[in-house]
Amino acid sequence: MSTERRVGTVSRGIRLPIIRQGDDLAGIVAGSVLEAAKSEGFEIRDRDVIAITESIVARSQGNYASVDDIAADVRKKFGGGTVGVINPILSRNRFAICLRGIARGASKIVLMLNYPSDEVGNELVSLDKIDEAGVNPYSDVLTLERYRELFGVNKHEFTGVDYVEYYGNLIREEGAEVEIIFANQPRTILNYTDCVLACDIHTRARTKRILKAAGGRIVLGLDDILNESVNGSGFNENYGLLGSNKSTESKVKLFPRAAQGLVEEIQALVKNATGKHVEVMVYGDGAFKDPKGKIWELADPVVSPFYTDGLEGTPNELKLKYLADNDYKDLSGDALKEAISRSIKAKQSNLVGNMASQGTTPRRLTDLIGSLCDLTSGSGDKGTPVVLVQGYFDNYTNS
Repeated sequence: MSTERRVGTVSRGIRLPIIRQGDDLAGIVAGSVLEAAKSEGFEIRDRDVIAITESIVARSQGNYASVDDIAADVRKKFGGGTVGVINPILSRNRFAICLRGIARGASKIVLMLNYPSDEVGNELVSLDKIDEAGVNPYSDVLTLERYRELFGVNKHEFTGVDYVEYYGNLIREEGAEVEIIFANQPRTILNYTDCVLACDIHTRARTKRILKAAGGRIVLGLDDILNESVNGSGFNENYGLLGSNKSTESKVKLFPRAAQGLVEEIQALVKNATGKHVEVMVYGDGAFKDPKGKIWELADPVVSPFYTDGLEGTPNELKLKYLADNDYKDLSGDALKEAISRSIKAKQSNLVGNMASQGTTPRRLTDLIGSLCDLTSGSGDKGTPVVLVQGYFDNYTNS
């Protein structure tokens, strides 16, 4: 007598030892997953996904850089004079140490902050206050004095930090003069300087294009700073400082680099040990938005910089409730189950435009799975920087 399967997708946080530079990360990850399976009594299956947080990959690589390294690269590329720093996110973890290095490499910083919020949703001032003041954030440029006159002090809802004051003081501490303005049109900065560092993450290509077309003399992004080693520092050839995190008060951990071999090695180790073909990915921030704080989580340039071939693409799924409510609305019980199962087995390889697939979130698999893993592992003290996802590619017909 066969037993009907009652469980679909399962996401498990896998505990690891603390990873240090030079550790055999592939061996540690594969071994930890296999030990967890043995300890908890589950089996590794084909198409399971092993996901590794980017932080332990970068840590094992020793991919770090100091404030002095950042300053040296900024000074080399901008000449040490006035630099317009535009579109930064408001974050002590993500940007403050980078800003310290940028300021140390310049004589003056013109800091242009987006308002009412930064790119990922951190508020400088509420939309209600913007409305009350009659300000048009799409066109109006505010000086620091005007901002304070209209809105006073606004502390971040979660951190309690007034980022306007915090960033200004940080720049001055590094010996640079600072001028702060509030604007949302990139060209505005060219009224102050023609040397610009665009600090936005996901809109950086557009920002740099606009500035260059408008006459910017030196226009770079955070992805152009530390895109090669400075005095033996870590670096990231694709993303530079994007995706970096605070390590200490004088050092950042950069986004991992050259880790395609790592995910493929883990895949091979598990195959050799179990005979199963798993998929493996490195993940950073998930791609989701907090409804209360209005913050979009994705402060990394991508959710997954490295992954095995089986994770390429998007889901190709039918909406069960659509089939149940429309195509098979007159069926129930085993007849309904059998009809839906037949539809799933017969579905086309590309369901774009098919009404029965609407609402199935046609996002990249790595973005969806990475978001699940980010929520599973958390960013605090869970101690599970590896996540094993099972059953993600199953559907209603799998028994």
